[in-house]
Amino acid sequence: MTDARVEDLLRDLAPQVLGALMRRYDDFAAAEDAVQEALIAAAEQWPEQGLPGYPRGWLIQVASRRMTDHLRKEQARRRREDLVAAQPAPDAVAPDTDDSLTVLFMCCHPALKPAAAIALTLRAVGGLSTAEIASAFLIPEATMAQRISRAKQKIKSSGLPFRLPTDAERPERLRLVLHVLYLIFNEGYTATAGPALARVELSAEAIRLTRAAHRLLPHESEVAGLLALMLLIDARRPARTHADGTLVPLAEQDRSRWDADTIAEGIALITETLPAGPTGPYQVQAAINAVHDEAKDAADTDWPQILALYGVLERLSDNPMVRLNHAIAAAMVHGPANGLAMLEPLADKLSGHHRLHAVRAHLLEMSGDETAAVAEYRAASNKATSLPERHYLMDRAAQLRRQAGPDVH
Repeated sequence: MTDARVEDLLRDLAPQVLGALMRRYDDFAAAEDAVQEALIAAAEQWPEQGLPGYPRGWLIQVASRRMTDHLRKEQARRRREDLVAAQPAPDAVAPDTDDSLTVLFMCCHPALKPAAAIALTLRAVGGLSTAEIASAFLIPEATMAQRISRAKQKIKSSGLPFRLPTDAERPERLRLVLHVLYLIFNEGYTATAGPALARVELSAEAIRLTRAAHRLLPHESEVAGLLALMLLIDARRPARTHADGTLVPLAEQDRSRWDADTIAEGIALITETLPAGPTGPYQVQAAINAVHDEAKDAADTDWPQILALYGVLERLSDNPMVRLNHAIAAAMVHGPANGLAMLEPLADKLSGHHRLHAVRAHLLEMSGDETAAVAEYRAASNKATSLPERHYLMDRAAQLRRQAGPDVH
């Protein structure tokens, strides 16, 4: 079996094994460490020795042994030793229950900050090592290890039982889970910092985890909506950059390079989900991206439909970024002056974000005010933290200045 296939299998099994240990020991921090050790052992042995007959049971057995060793070393008091001795043999601990969803809800604990929840989800549910997660976020491994350790301790101190949320808790807890998956995808699709526009491993992992959530929650329309949204956006990834890594804006992308199969899957998913309801913001965002993906070229885009959908989205999720995108759609339908007017109330809320300046620059360019557009492109480039985005904005300002002549500075 190839290393890649083993890696995929281990990532699928990681939350199931963690769930089995949590049911037995009810110690998230220690169980997660034991599972990581079992995953490392499997990654080293399986490619050479072949898969065991029951991979999940093998991992549970190895992790249980690690857990038992941990308890024997760390729990000195006699009652703890008696507890270890009373545990069933490792061979008996291989329930068929798949606790992946429970583990996902636990990793997205409401007491955790988004950065901590993202790291813990990628490690405990995604099966990524601390080093892999640190590399993806361009921070030292030690820093990421501390972040994960603090998150596990916070869950432990909260006393949260290892169970699915109650009916009353579920809507808010599911909202947090979807938000964490959405953040992971966004960081992968457009990295906030660094030399590369995207971190493909993160967006791919977000899609994989959301697929798993959809499989476990097939009737949750927003889970389906988020998966459709990710697929419809990720389908455009092959055309987002030139060969040298420079950014290509949506309107200029070679749509023949878009992944047609992924688009078809996303459209089918959102087409099936929207009528079933209730409609949520992820479904509406998916519908917007479906309109973009269905257009043969930029000129063929159904902007009136997109504008109407942004009106719906703003009622469901009124935040500055939604209003920023709403202004773009309004400008495409009613002209740049309309869009610029809609940007004015956002000046304070998005003053530190490069996208406000970038959108304003684009609309000013549409209106023919090259001087103001150049200034906004420069302001956007100064605030962008992604190097490909910064270079694109700087190049756009320089190109517009050359086109406009010597009077534009």
